Amino acid sequence: MKRRTFLFTVPAGVFVSLAGCGGQPSSGPVEIKWDRDGCTRCGMAISDKLYAAQIRDPQSKKVYKFDDFGCAVFWSEHQPWSSDPRAEFWVADSRDGRWLEARKAYFVSGKRTPMAYGFGAVAEKAEGSVTFDEAKKLVLAKGK
Repeated sequence: MKRRTFLFTVPAGVFVSLAGCGGQPSSGPVEIKWDRDGCTRCGMAISDKLYAAQIRDPQSKKVYKFDDFGCAVFWSEHQPWSSDPRAEFWVADSRDGRWLEARKAYFVSGKRTPMAYGFGAVAEKAEGSVTFDEAKKLVLAKGK
């Protein structure tokens, strides 16, 4: 290989390899920059790690971030893919902040949440908790 070709090819290959490392994963929740990222629906800064939510568009793989489960529910209702099971919906566990698959989580009402929808997610069924579908119906019935 000629020296000139080598000096161009190696740095270009390294650049292309590193460029692929900087993007978001194509599945699962992404990192939220607390107090800097804004809610997709209401624009409020996402500050409370116990009530945040994320939805991944099943077609574009773009992740949308929310400060409250209720904002995520209302926003998702207006998306053409809202009923697509490939859409990923993540909620923060209201006890420790770890990410849970929203459709498998349980929701406890009466919580003080950023936008006052009042639902906190938990991993296991708890007294008075409801399923994802039930919580979604209650949020939509409440309105806002």
